[in-house]
Amino acid sequence: MELVTKKRLQLFSGRSNLPLSEEIADCLNVELGDPNLSQFANGELHCRFGESVRGSDVFIIQSHARPVNNSIMEQAIMIDAAKRASAKRITAVCPFYGYARQDRKASGREPITAKLVADVLRVAGANRIVSVDLHSGQIQGFFDGPVDHLTAMHPLLTNYVRDNIDGDVVIVSPDAGRVKVAERFSQHLNADLAFVAKRRPRGAMHQVQALDVVGDVAGRVCVLVDDMIDTAGTICAAADQLADHGAAEIYAMATHAVLSDPAIDRLKNSSISKVVVTNTLPLDDDRLIDKIEILSVARIVADALDAVFEDTSVSEIFGGENQA
Repeated sequence: MELVTKKRLQLFSGRSNLPLSEEIADCLNVELGDPNLSQFANGELHCRFGESVRGSDVFIIQSHARPVNNSIMEQAIMIDAAKRASAKRITAVCPFYGYARQDRKASGREPITAKLVADVLRVAGANRIVSVDLHSGQIQGFFDGPVDHLTAMHPLLTNYVRDNIDGDVVIVSPDAGRVKVAERFSQHLNADLAFVAKRRPRGAMHQVQALDVVGDVAGRVCVLVDDMIDTAGTICAAADQLADHGAAEIYAMATHAVLSDPAIDRLKNSSISKVVVTNTLPLDDDRLIDKIEILSVARIVADALDAVFEDTSVSEIFGGENQA
């Protein structure tokens, strides 16, 4: 007996960033499935898919947004439900990957929590991970399986600079650790590169001291680029240094708008004229200040999911620049 099998794509979403998942579904011209997520009185989460996933290529989308631990656990539970319902392949789509900053031991007796999150998703049943602008490329090696590392920096954010920012542009890394990303960004725009030297006082997680600017920024339009803005301490300290060194105008660009308190107040009172971020994380209305502009990564993610489903190259979508 011979049987010709048909591939079937099914898309499900957790509750952390449903608008983005709906955009991705629209781009793929599919409907989001219903995972029937609920919660017991004591906070335990429950999932029961409203349709059969047997033999399907299942994509489970969840940004690890606040509350981060709930978002990760909710995704793991959905993955486990799909595995036990005989899904053929399960892809964990994490537009924002939680705990990405804990990717190494900076001092003794610390965890590597980014690895732990990868282990949780793998043990739950994920065969593959798709994520956008990981904090460091090494996180790809934490998961025992394929990881598709997408990037919003190019073409989404570089195209925004090209289309919307005039003048003598210089791309600025807010610290030495992001110079490689800023350099690649500057190459696409044929712009100069600068960076801000900073240090964190020992034992102070959310305090940053910007020390000096390396590069010529006087009288120029400075574009600060980073993977995320959390409390905005780094980006605002860097902007102050750029202003002190005579920058004509300052923009801030980042993929992930974490924006934990007191980020909004810091950005409001900073010398930054505009903050451009993407929708990998949801932003409440009270955080949508006039300075913030949001770009959508839905098309980038949808193209990658389509390539995974069709077993074609994801790297070709980004010209091979999505691995680091």
